[in-house]
Amino acid sequence: MLRVSKLADYATVVMTVLAEVTGSDRPDRPGSERSAGVLSAQDLAARAHLELPTVSKLLKQLAQAELVVSFRGVNGGYRLARAPEQISLADVLVAMEGPFGMTECSAHVGACGHEPHCGVRSNWRRVNEVIEATLRNVTLADMRRPPPKRATIPLRLATN
Repeated sequence: MLRVSKLADYATVVMTVLAEVTGSDRPDRPGSERSAGVLSAQDLAARAHLELPTVSKLLKQLAQAELVVSFRGVNGGYRLARAPEQISLADVLVAMEGPFGMTECSAHVGACGHEPHCGVRSNWRRVNEVIEATLRNVTLADMRRPPPKRATIPLRLATN
């Protein structure tokens, strides 16, 4: 079964909470107040219904990936580094889990002893590319919206 880690899942929840307080305002807009869209780690934990130590750990990784900006002081906290429309699910997942790779060889060349005689590596890479492209096309702004009534998922991979 394919699934993201709990921490990556929780990171999307935290980032979506930040996207909700940011709305469509651009946090990097000149003249915008520093406190606009800023939540403390404690506020984020409460809104996301997660434990504070978990949220603090997530925020540290998200800040290192430059997806959130932290502010110190009385009105300190965290906000998105870019507008919600400019941060994709792929950005969040890569920040939490590293580069995409359905299999070891689709993420890192030379990582498998079977690679020289493997007949499926190129197809795994195609699957990897489709999933990554899909995640890059879903933004935090999209995650704030209710899901479409009928989701369609392309089941056929494009052929070259």
